[in-house]
Amino acid sequence: MINELVKTAKENGLNIYSIAVIDGDGIHTAQLIPANRCNNSYSVAKAFTMTAVGMLRDQKKLDVTDRVFDIMRDEFPDSYDPTWENVTVDDVLKHKAGFECGFLDIDVEDISKYKTDDFLKIVLSRPLPFTPGTRHVYSDAAYYLLSRIVSEVSGTELSDFLRPVLFGILGFQELAWSKCPRGYAMGATGLYISSEDMAKLGYAYANGGEYNGKTVVSEDWIDLSLSREYEFGRYGDAGLYAKGGMNGQMLGFSVKSHASVAWHGYEPEKDVSVILKKFASI
Repeated sequence: MINELVKTAKENGLNIYSIAVIDGDGIHTAQLIPANRCNNSYSVAKAFTMTAVGMLRDQKKLDVTDRVFDIMRDEFPDSYDPTWENVTVDDVLKHKAGFECGFLDIDVEDISKYKTDDFLKIVLSRPLPFTPGTRHVYSDAAYYLLSRIVSEVSGTELSDFLRPVLFGILGFQELAWSKCPRGYAMGATGLYISSEDMAKLGYAYANGGEYNGKTVVSEDWIDLSLSREYEFGRYGDAGLYAKGGMNGQMLGFSVKSHASVAWHGYEPEKDVSVILKKFASI
């Protein structure tokens, strides 16, 4: 399979650094272009933040029906839009909190120009012109908020929370997560990992939440997150789900073939989904 995917990438002239496939026969990797071992996964990071929420739900410490206001009550500014009192974790996971536009995207914004180093204040001070749950507006701010929710509920910063219960179980090697000035993982982006390690999360989702015989997340969470499209969207009719990131990053997995695929690269112009199509056809 890995050879076919590499062939597809080259035939389409895609600027892909590395590809990893995990299936019943093990981990298969290919380096197409010399590059750093770990690269920014951009928005694929959101799938890891979403998984942290699922873990807390499995532990019965958090539910998607919980209100953000109840969880973060002490963090809200004195003056805030009362619509926030109706926002649920589910709304935030689905990018339906009520924002009018995307913001807090450190990949394209100059954070040195922000008026404060308190990113949570930036989010919670934002007015919500739309009724929560009614309009999809993709925003990195939503997943930074989820990072802070995970930290609040677990008592541990997001990346530190995931280190033993996810990164450790999946056997991650080198990794780093960009953080806000106050030391919290951005949640929406900035996760630097290898393609091989990125594929491991997809493999766990493809196999009922297990990796090497250890449970990462429950099947119940997988069913819920896929049905509500918490970051992983359905791709075609082959039981394939995927989450992409800026400039052509990708994590995909098949619940039918119990396999996953991931890659890093820099491809802002061409359609990298041809690799997913090939993955689904093999």
